[in-house]
Amino acid sequence: MPLDVPLDVPVNPDAGQARDWIIAELTKPEYRAPEPTWFDRLSQGFLDWLGSLKFSVGGAAQGPLLFIVGGVLVAAAVTAYLIFGPPRLGRRSAIVGSLFGQDDSRDAAAMRRAAADAAGREDYTLAIEEQFRAIARALAERTVLTVSPGTTARDFSGRAGASFPSLAGRLATAAETFDAVRYLGRPGTRDGYLELTALDTELRGARPLLAPVGVG
Repeated sequence: MPLDVPLDVPVNPDAGQARDWIIAELTKPEYRAPEPTWFDRLSQGFLDWLGSLKFSVGGAAQGPLLFIVGGVLVAAAVTAYLIFGPPRLGRRSAIVGSLFGQDDSRDAAAMRRAAADAAGREDYTLAIEEQFRAIARALAERTVLTVSPGTTARDFSGRAGASFPSLAGRLATAAETFDAVRYLGRPGTRDGYLELTALDTELRGARPLLAPVGVG
């Protein structure tokens, strides 16, 4: 930027005049550093405060630090709740393995299809077994209750009935039907299969009364 000097000044100024011109030029607004905004001052003040904290256990800064960390965690939890919503009981679990004395890695949907296929062939004994297993696996996937290798059909129906009291009687009957065709050699019936499918449908739309229950 050219110096703003009078045209009638000597072409060769002495040292004093040159110094005065330079000082006058540099004091103009365009040469001043921009002043910090309120946000700049606030940010710097916060950083200075953080730098002054002592991170020793039990120190005076421990209270404020815990308050800050707690506030951040609460804010993160609130944000997650607003974005993802509350936990859902219908959230699926990757529960596979032994089910009423038989190793089985299928999910509930696959068991329902197998039951429907068996019923289509009028093999209601197999259809009842598959449908009852589907009921148990579905509740495990929903984390309503878990089924261990030693769980019996009666154990399962008792625990499930505690979570769904209005369906407790039908769950007990379903377990008896399963035991009859599985262990007592009784033939399955169309009515028995249809009752299990209806029970499965009602359980899928019902909310459990209790917290998730483990089945031993």
